Amino acid sequence: MSLSDDQIRRLARLARIAIRDEESGPVRERVNRVLGLIDEMRQADTAGVEPMSHPLEMAQRLRPDEASEPDRRDELQAIAPAVQDGLYLVPKVIE
Repeated sequence: MSLSDDQIRRLARLARIAIRDEESGPVRERVNRVLGLIDEMRQADTAGVEPMSHPLEMAQRLRPDEASEPDRRDELQAIAPAVQDGLYLVPKVIE
């Protein structure tokens, strides 16, 4: 896949990146190199390869699921501007 200068300028505008006319050529070349690398990677045969969350075989150290802080809910809700049924009330911001 190869992008044109017009497409690069449009992408820059959408990303709100200022690119001067003389910069669009070098930027286009760099973006096209990245897209070429992506096309190369798509051609790799990954059949039978299990997805990994990490490249190394590691086990995550887990800690016990225990409360480490005291329950201060009542104390904090007592100083809140508006509370109802144990929930904090906030002003409506979306119509």
